[in-house]
Amino acid sequence: MNPTYDFTGQVALVTGAASGMGLAAARAFATSGAAVALTDLDADALKTATDELAAAGHRVLGPPCDVTDEDQVAAAVDHTVETFGRLDMAYNNAGIQIPPSDAADEPAERFDRVNAINLRGVWACMKHELRHMRAQGSGAVVNCSSLGGLVGLPGRASYHASKHGVIGLTTSAALEYAPRGIRINAVCPGTIDTPMVSDMIAKGELDRAEAEANQPINRLGTAEEIAQAVLWLCSPGAGFVVGVALPVDGGYVAR
Repeated sequence: MNPTYDFTGQVALVTGAASGMGLAAARAFATSGAAVALTDLDADALKTATDELAAAGHRVLGPPCDVTDEDQVAAAVDHTVETFGRLDMAYNNAGIQIPPSDAADEPAERFDRVNAINLRGVWACMKHELRHMRAQGSGAVVNCSSLGGLVGLPGRASYHASKHGVIGLTTSAALEYAPRGIRINAVCPGTIDTPMVSDMIAKGELDRAEAEANQPINRLGTAEEIAQAVLWLCSPGAGFVVGVALPVDGGYVAR
């Protein structure tokens, strides 16, 4: 049984919210009473997600947003605050995976792309979320890193660089903003059963059986399990938790 939270009267923003971990988190925030702004690059999938939540009676907003474009990020955050009056919680989830590559052969364009979304995108989102939270004197931000932010793996140097960077960004900003009433943490998912992982398996970039065996719990995680970790980090139950990179990985990094 999952814990329940009461976020009535609060506002959450989730990036990469049209599917996978982002959509699961948006649903969980909404079910817990929060008004939710969902953002995503895929406008059609985003509309489907926001329509689903609105039909269930939740207060939602769905501004399309490319997190590599800081102007779009600023506009989405500002629109959220203009619509709902405040911003209490943010889950900066938008990210991509790239195919494995020998470090000596990886094109610069691929390195730039994964870092533009996974690292610079988190930086831009957090920057503009903090502008509003700073004025309020309260808030909670969760950035999405990865077990790839905690370990290394052959063939994954560029992706792991982006996710290690998210942790550095998180811990430094957490120290800066904790005295101002704002908590910033990161979640580090293991291999999670999402559309992105399904696509990697279909393309032969990931072996499902091997991925399951590499996690001591012997299965893939679910998007809902990541969402529950995010909600806890945003809740009063984590009120003394600042600057952590929380593994939610079935025991992968504990080995």
